[in-house]
Amino acid sequence: MPRIIVEAAESLLDQEIKVLDKGFVRLVDYMGGDQRIVQAARVSYGSGTKSYRQDRGLIHYLMKNWHTSPFEQVQLTFHTKMPIFVARQWVRHRTARLNEISGRYSVMKDEFYLPDPENIRPQSDNNKQGRSEERFTEEQEQQVIGIFADEQRSVYSNYEKLLELNVARELARNNLPLSLYTEWYWQIDLHNLFHFIRLRMDPHAQYEIRVYAEALAECAKAVAPIAYEAFEEHILGSVSFSRAECEALSALLRGGEHELKGRNLEAFEAKVAKLKAAEPADAAEEPPPPSG
Repeated sequence: MPRIIVEAAESLLDQEIKVLDKGFVRLVDYMGGDQRIVQAARVSYGSGTKSYRQDRGLIHYLMKNWHTSPFEQVQLTFHTKMPIFVARQWVRHRTARLNEISGRYSVMKDEFYLPDPENIRPQSDNNKQGRSEERFTEEQEQQVIGIFADEQRSVYSNYEKLLELNVARELARNNLPLSLYTEWYWQIDLHNLFHFIRLRMDPHAQYEIRVYAEALAECAKAVAPIAYEAFEEHILGSVSFSRAECEALSALLRGGEHELKGRNLEAFEAKVAKLKAAEPADAAEEPPPPSG
């Protein structure tokens, strides 16, 4: 069977998508696309690609009903560059294969992340792991940037001194900070990439990893545009409710009251607000499930 070629993905190969001040995402290679997904789904009864309408309907059916294995047939390989603290969040997604630059073998570059002023925020009062929506004054923002930059220059200067003293690279890197940039090759299947994007493009995710998720999403959309459309429709644009939340929603629809309180109530109200804000969208046509 010939290799599946997707023109939008071909035009994106090896093109750097700039992220943060010095980072990037590059699509290095891909295997498969929408065509591979429908081939995998229909293999049980020996039928391959049909019309665009039929293929689109099948992909939407698979996504909506959590038939994930056909999406795992599509593979994407990335070369990415990010601050170490972003990499440590990223690597929590253990469903990928990666190879990272090693400070044991290589001299690390003098490249550190400096946030833009608008991204320097106070600690949130109601989110222990997040930033406030409020901003510092311009003078305070510049003070913070100055502290970051001064410390980065100092620690890298000491790193160079240790190397000049012939301290082993694996030890000389000991004090390099989380703001240092690292690089890796990262390979993942489309199903698990969608899971990464869903979590890391969420408004509650840290800004610095969210922008990488947006770049990865651009690549996923180029490789498998129908699958990405289905992902937006049935995953990104959807809202899920717990059993208690369903009971509360049912009570509201009946004009009654519910028992949700505190953070549970806040989460429920946020979901309801998302429903109210959603614009009407044409539902994808769904074929019957594949037989066999």
